[in-house]
Amino acid sequence: MTATLPTVPLDGGGGMPLLGFGTWQMTGAGCYDAVRTALDAGYRHLDTATMYRNEAEVGRALRDSGVDRDEVFVTTKLPPREAGRAERTLTASLDALDVDAVDLWLVHWPPGGAGEDLWERFVEAREAGRARAVGVSNYSLDQVDRLAEASGVRPAVNQVSWAPSRYDAAVEAGHRERGVVLEGYSPFKNTDLADPVLREVAEAHGVTPAQVVLRWHVEHGVVVIPKSATPERIRANLAIGDLSLSDDEVARIDGLARG
Repeated sequence: MTATLPTVPLDGGGGMPLLGFGTWQMTGAGCYDAVRTALDAGYRHLDTATMYRNEAEVGRALRDSGVDRDEVFVTTKLPPREAGRAERTLTASLDALDVDAVDLWLVHWPPGGAGEDLWERFVEAREAGRARAVGVSNYSLDQVDRLAEASGVRPAVNQVSWAPSRYDAAVEAGHRERGVVLEGYSPFKNTDLADPVLREVAEAHGVTPAQVVLRWHVEHGVVVIPKSATPERIRANLAIGDLSLSDDEVARIDGLARG
């Protein structure tokens, strides 16, 4: 299935798989097992963060999986409380993940403002090859612009909470106009999977409403990182490569934000 799931190009080079595996609220053996299951199923994009306290498990699962490191896109994030210790925190993340560089390093939350000074540390990490791309999470477009104006470097990615109920065409267009990839987290947390529109579209394709939600992200070119500890759901979330939604179906799902 991974062959039929596209990647989105990042500003500065490289590509990011549109479907990844999220690890928020996963720790210990449960996290390790879930990541191993995801990699065995074919996921090639893993999302973690310093705040999740599971980088070591993610790294060990990647190492033990036998999948070549260069085949897997790895994201981690810096918590705002560590804004004054960015380099040290990144070093700890790389050590825990057992990698020489992450594919994407994000400012997890704005550190009391856009954090222009912190962003300079991120740009330096990219230039040093410790992070192949750098971006932000939970930023407004105005805050994204402030970073770009201060440094001349736009965040490659902005990871925000995203779901049909939170769809905002202006926000999506604003990121696209700036060349910033929009990445959504918690696709199911803010979604009523029993909604009649989702159920009708799912029944028309012989899939689940959850799979429809994930494919809706992909149709919009929005990266999505569902999380599950259940092997069957991990595999089902990945199995959307051959699913295609019509323009009308996408528009109907977009309308859930107004419903």
